[in-house]
Amino acid sequence: MLDAIDALADSQQMETLERITIDPARRSGKPCIRDTRIAVYDVLDYLASGMSEEEILNDFPELDAEDIRASLAFAAARERRLFGAA
Repeated sequence: MLDAIDALADSQQMETLERITIDPARRSGKPCIRDTRIAVYDVLDYLASGMSEEEILNDFPELDAEDIRASLAFAAARERRLFGAA
């Protein structure tokens, strides 16, 4: 049962992370949300500065709530890769 739950969670996370694109021609290859020029770190900086999800979505109507979650998931996955090997 746990294997099925883990597989579903992995599948959902993969769908979420597919919102993050890396294109050398856009923002010097920085991870961006979908095909926008909004970088993952921009969203993370906004959240870290205290902006709410609602404020970010109001300022950037091309984003949706799943994009913000994808940014957080991307950062978490990157941290796991960096520190999981230690």
